[in-house]
Amino acid sequence: MVDADQTFVIVGGGLAGAKAAETLRSEGFTGRVILIGDERDHPYERPPLSKGYLLGKEDRDSVFVHEPGWYAQADIELHLGQTVVAIDRAAKAVRLGEGTVIHYDKLLLVTGAEPRRLDVPGTDLAGVHHLRRLAHADRLRHVLAALGRDNGHLVIAGAGWIGLEIAAAAREYGAEVTVVEPEQTPLHAVLGPEVGQMFADLHAEHGVRFHFGAKLTEITGQDGMVLAARTDDGEEHPAHDVLAAIGAAPRTALAESAGLDIADRAQGGGIAVDASLRTSDPDIYAAGDVAATAHPLYGGRLRVEHWANALNGGPAAARAMLGQDVTYDRVPYFFSDQYDVGLEYSGWAPPGSYDQVVVRGDTGKREFIAFWLRDGQVLAGMNVNVWDVTESIQELIRSGRRPDPDALADPSTPLASLLA
Repeated sequence: MVDADQTFVIVGGGLAGAKAAETLRSEGFTGRVILIGDERDHPYERPPLSKGYLLGKEDRDSVFVHEPGWYAQADIELHLGQTVVAIDRAAKAVRLGEGTVIHYDKLLLVTGAEPRRLDVPGTDLAGVHHLRRLAHADRLRHVLAALGRDNGHLVIAGAGWIGLEIAAAAREYGAEVTVVEPEQTPLHAVLGPEVGQMFADLHAEHGVRFHFGAKLTEITGQDGMVLAARTDDGEEHPAHDVLAAIGAAPRTALAESAGLDIADRAQGGGIAVDASLRTSDPDIYAAGDVAATAHPLYGGRLRVEHWANALNGGPAAARAMLGQDVTYDRVPYFFSDQYDVGLEYSGWAPPGSYDQVVVRGDTGKREFIAFWLRDGQVLAGMNVNVWDVTESIQELIRSGRRPDPDALADPSTPLASLLA
């Protein structure tokens, strides 16, 4: 039974944590809800940091999950700018960096992920950047504007989603952009080479230079400022600023030190949770970027680093903490905007997991849907400048059906008919 004498603690001040707190109240929980975040900003959403807010098209207040006054109105106790340094599972308590001990009945870990760092000489120079937090986006907005005014050069390490979105933003500001990527196409780990090439062509048309098959080995500078970036094939690229966009690592140190089970690195790492988002400790849950979930649909663990996972995972964990019967089996989903291209991706099909790619529509016009299949079964689908099809794509993935590839590729065949 849940009652007013209980205390639920949420560690992590992002979207997942804020939506979990909101859900606890909307589901009728009357006990204490304590939300602890290591940033001083109120919980905010991250997609605008590489999209609208970075481009100056959205104001700062628009990124926050709730208005600041909402937390007091909902009786959510906020500890912002505070770091949890230890979990005492026996005492059911967390300890903050300044020594405060807070006891819990249920604990939710939504500690997220942190950007992977470049391990090369020169990363201490002033012009080396990452993008994960609102403060990073604040700084990067000024950097891109200055590069655009001064015809400056930005070198981006990594051609994943963040690298490409920032490349698009930098070009809109007018900066010169070079992207260094060890694979032969962008987004190789997500889309594979077949569809990744489309993004190479898109960005090339907008003036982005790619250097594929290479890694950064050194960032050179003078008087603390960046001058160039060197790669392992001997090339040197002029640069005034360098952005590291080489992925993110789940923030599991707190969970590891508490002895919670951690997923294998091959599964993406993260805190191992069951389908109800419960960890190896029955009173501790995890959600969002940091959670490696036993996913019923895929028959294994998935760790998904996308907005929709935080948006939906936080509330699911909250309901599980309240004792509700929860099975978190949502189809992974994310979206991206680059120049005049908008897309949505549903499913899970890393390279090696599929044996066929079927395209419906016109890739040349960048109005199409791509499907990734294994043994005829649809694992994932991505709609590019084609809208209102996500629900059908996800139903097709969930169904396990093996549609005729010719019908799947035919735009005149309604997707819904493939489910009949």
